[in-house]
Parts: sequence; structure tokens; C-alpha cells
Amino acid sequence: MELMNEGLNSERRKYRRIHVDLPVNYNGGTQLFTKNGRAINASEGGLLVHLQDEIVVGHRLALKLFLHSHSESNIISPSVQVVWTGIHMKKDLTWDFPTGVRFVDIPPNDMIKLKNFLTSFMQKTSDTSLPNNKVDQIDKTKL
Repeated sequence: MELMNEGLNSERRKYRRIHVDLPVNYNGGTQLFTKNGRAINASEGGLLVHLQDEIVVGHRLALKLFLHSHSESNIISPSVQVVWTGIHMKKDLTWDFPTGVRFVDIPPNDMIKLKNFLTSFMQKTSDTSLPNNKVDQIDKTKL
């Protein structure tokens, strides 16, 4: 029984998710125009994005993810595959579609940019989440 409970509480993910709010452009190949969305969390393995359209699981998308600024050096362009999708009604009574995607093709330089961004973002959020930058002084036995 203990082993079963341990399995229920363990995280299945290979990479840690980082909560972000980043602009995304996407094109599923059948659309003439690029559409806008938002990345809500990111990891080295994929993203949770909110899109304007419902995309079928298994479908591939061409993405442009903007890492904090719109300069060319801060844009990555991975190819992703939809692994799950949902539907969400926003406060203005319009719909968006939370969509989990995994990276299937990401240029090596873009992966380096992503890893650097995630590492930097984690450091910034952990440094600012506690007063006086006392991150290392948390009593982990009380968590």
C-alpha cells in the first residue's frame, strides 16, 4: 500500500514546469495567417499554451515563443505536437483552448536559449519571493 501511495504522489514529468506568461505565435499549417496565444508554463520538454483555436491531439504546430523581449535573439521557433487540449470560458464570455504541447523539433541554439531563460527565470522568481533574498534559510521540515 505504501508503494501505491508513493506512486500517486510522485510527479510524472521529466522536466520541471515554470509558470510564465509569454506571447506565442502559431500556425498549424492549414491556416493562412499566424495567430496569437500565450504560454502559461514552460519546461525543457514542452509548454502549456492558451490558443484561439481548438487543435486536434497529435497535430503539429510551428510556434514562435517570445522570451521577454521581441528582439530576434529572444525568439525561439520550435515545432511542437499537441498532447492534450481543453476548453476555457474567459470572463468576457469568449473561449480559449488550453493546450499541452511537447517539443518535437527545436534547433540546438533555441534549446540553449530556452534552458538559459528557464534557469534565469527560476532564479529571479526564487530570489524575489522571499524578503532579503533568504531563499536558503527556509526550514524545509515545515513544508
